[in-house]
Amino acid sequence: MNKIFHSADEAIADIQDGAVIMLGGFGLNGIPENSIAALKRKGIKNITCISNNAGVDGFGLGLLLETKQVKKMISSYVGENAEFERQLLQGELEVDLVPQGTLATRIQMAAMGIPAFYTPAGFGTEVAAGKEVRSFNGKMHLMEHALHADFAIVKAWKADTMGNLVFRKTTRNFSTSMAKAGNITIVEVEELVQPGELDPDQVHVAGVYVHRVFQGHGYEKRIEKRTTRKA
Repeated sequence: MNKIFHSADEAIADIQDGAVIMLGGFGLNGIPENSIAALKRKGIKNITCISNNAGVDGFGLGLLLETKQVKKMISSYVGENAEFERQLLQGELEVDLVPQGTLATRIQMAAMGIPAFYTPAGFGTEVAAGKEVRSFNGKMHLMEHALHADFAIVKAWKADTMGNLVFRKTTRNFSTSMAKAGNITIVEVEELVQPGELDPDQVHVAGVYVHRVFQGHGYEKRIEKRTTRKA
């Protein structure tokens, strides 16, 4: 099975309006920049984005928010995007804010084929509205459902042509689980190598989960805020 695509535009060509899409990264670290730009060019509408973050103004998922391509955001960290805030307050965007650990676990459960689980996170808050509640060892827990997607789009540091993936540092926080939780997994990589060139002990996601791979380029690798302190 040939998993190699020539560009981001080719890899995302069959994503249609209304799709549910997971997008990897931790904040702006390790986001699939090329794929987000391709989604913007394609102009698909009414998409549901599942992501740790909502990007920032003019970058990352902020690009799709600016063009009103996103119908709903399922996220945990959204505080750096003024356009996101404006759309939320004006009722233009559906938002499901999920505690960060719960979001990561919901994706992980989908990857593992487990339909639901219980967590104490969010009990007694708005997060608990409408959810089943049970007591375990005297502590109240909410039932949370696994989180699936039509497409999972992530960025890896390295991959071979079989789709075996290697990530770097905090990019693994969400991307490794997302790569296993989409019906179709699309991966852009900084370095594409031949089978046998990756150390098997360093592979974070096996190629069996990956459907499409392409070589990315021109990464900006921004951060949300740069802070400095006196020596």
